[in-house]
Amino acid sequence: MRTAKLFLGDLHLQFAYGLHLLYVVFTILFISLIHVLPPSWREQATLLIIFTDPAAIGCYFMGAIVLFERNEQVLGSLAVSPVSAFEYMVSKICSIGVLSTTVGCIIQLASGGNPVSLPFVTALFLSSCIYSSAGLVIAARSGSLNGFILSTVPFEIVFTVPAIFFLFGWHKSWLSVHPGVAFMQVGLRGNHVLASILVLLCWTAVFLFATHKVVKTLFRSRGGVTL
Repeated sequence: MRTAKLFLGDLHLQFAYGLHLLYVVFTILFISLIHVLPPSWREQATLLIIFTDPAAIGCYFMGAIVLFERNEQVLGSLAVSPVSAFEYMVSKICSIGVLSTTVGCIIQLASGGNPVSLPFVTALFLSSCIYSSAGLVIAARSGSLNGFILSTVPFEIVFTVPAIFFLFGWHKSWLSVHPGVAFMQVGLRGNHVLASILVLLCWTAVFLFATHKVVKTLFRSRGGVTL
């Protein structure tokens, strides 16, 4: 019950911060871009946009929210409340994940390509959770907004570049354990959809475990941040 209230509160805060409006603007721009591309490019372009924007942008939104809360000493209040680090983490990640998944599904439907299936929704949500977890961890260890942005670059490269290579034909068997490639496998409706979902589940579990440890430390330190 407490986690559900935190989740709804985070959705309300995201609306207050204007994140929903930003997503609406991005969605309109991306759909327009897809429809001006040649039909033969649209499936790959749609997957690339969904993977690198609605899912990946959650990393930056998460970072901005956590840095703001650190600066306003919100975490200090939460640390002495009944709210646990796990509840805080789940609420944050799921609220961003729901928003990112909804936008990704809208783009997929509007592109006129493959239908939105349960495996696709699952893969998109799990990918968003991984990105959001990374954003939370990086924000917790960053002392400023500029530091956060710089610190996300290595993660973005490692997580995104192999997936882009795979999407455009660089198919290596060892890439199947890469979370970004696993999402592309599901999006392309390949022969290993179930295995790809399991890969994403495993990576999500690893990221959640690491994020929980960082959030627990963050709750104990309750330090401020320079924006």
